[in-house]
Amino acid sequence: MILFKDMPRLMQIIQAYIFWYPFLMSLFWIAGSVIFSMFRENDNEINIENYNWPKISILVPCYNEGETIAETIEFLSKLSYPDFEIIAVNDGSRDFTESILIELSEKYDCLKVISCRENRGKANALHIAAHAAESEYLLCVDSDALLDDKAPYYLIKHFLERGERVGAVTGNPRIRNRDTLLSKLQLVEYASIIGSIKRAQRILGKIMTVSGVIVAFRKKALIDVELWDRDMITEDIAVSWKLQKKFWDIRYEPRALCWMLVPETLSGIWKQRVRWAQGSQEVILKHWDVFKDWRQRRIWPIYIEQVMSILWSVLWLIVSICFIFSATSLKQLLIWISFNSFAMVLMSNIQLFMSLRNDSRYDKVLKYYLWAAWYPTVYWMVNVFVVISAIPKSIKSRIKGGYATWNSPDRGMRSSL
Repeated sequence: MILFKDMPRLMQIIQAYIFWYPFLMSLFWIAGSVIFSMFRENDNEINIENYNWPKISILVPCYNEGETIAETIEFLSKLSYPDFEIIAVNDGSRDFTESILIELSEKYDCLKVISCRENRGKANALHIAAHAAESEYLLCVDSDALLDDKAPYYLIKHFLERGERVGAVTGNPRIRNRDTLLSKLQLVEYASIIGSIKRAQRILGKIMTVSGVIVAFRKKALIDVELWDRDMITEDIAVSWKLQKKFWDIRYEPRALCWMLVPETLSGIWKQRVRWAQGSQEVILKHWDVFKDWRQRRIWPIYIEQVMSILWSVLWLIVSICFIFSATSLKQLLIWISFNSFAMVLMSNIQLFMSLRNDSRYDKVLKYYLWAAWYPTVYWMVNVFVVISAIPKSIKSRIKGGYATWNSPDRGMRSSL
């Protein structure tokens, strides 16, 4: 690592943090995902005949999903799972979502449709659906997602085998639009960042968040934590922390696949990532009290890592600006930029290869490894500005309160796998 002798001591410490934090965290995510893959990831096909499958309620919140909802409902209606109902909540959509849902309800007996006149947010829509659900097990699916036929079995299996303290089981989102550069970058990101982190966090016993696009809940657990928070921008992150603070266990099931659409425009990705970052920061602001209870110690590392990640983004920007204006020569500036970039790219590509190798058993994604050359540059730089942009939004949200409403997302272009 390059440290310049004429730098103040504090700046040297900050520079060391900027270098070592992503480097060491990549090592941790790699090691954790490898351990999970070796000892907890089961490749065996599930024997459906060995279980007495309970009824499940599939909750599908919708807002301006006229272009995708029919395909999603059609896939859900054809699931081989023996007993299920589908509850679609139209949350004040301004397009033709409501009329499509009404037509679909006449076609599929398993579908119930609830229409709200005002947009009150995804969490509120899930609240309503949960109250209408007949089952103890709730499977939440986004309205642009196509659920793999075996996914409900793999999710519900955890509730049947792992005991009453299992409150939620999160699945494995996969990207189905893969034709553009931006979608390919997100494909490797989902494997390298999301897949690895969930595996590693499960080794610790706690996870930052379930995947809102595919997650199953025990209704009793949700009721215990008063369901989803209507004032949080990311209901999936918020409910994950509420469940774990009440000592409900959250499992990760990589075999439970769900095929989703991702944004294919820069503005769409930016809005999505700022929303995610804001949700993480809102959780940090709300749940700082975990350190007041020794029993919450297993979630402390997740909290600390989130704070360190935010701090890293802020410091990276500050130091980069300082170097641009204070470097005595172009050579000095290039040494700083190139060395730190090389270290991050190297570790990111190692982490990416291990992660794609893990996920290739479910989805042939290893062939996208060559896109890794783009991945570190785009992710790290964009993530810094995303995190910083989300900070005032998260603070304002916690002060203001009220319903966290949603906007129409960029769903990209649908294409076959």
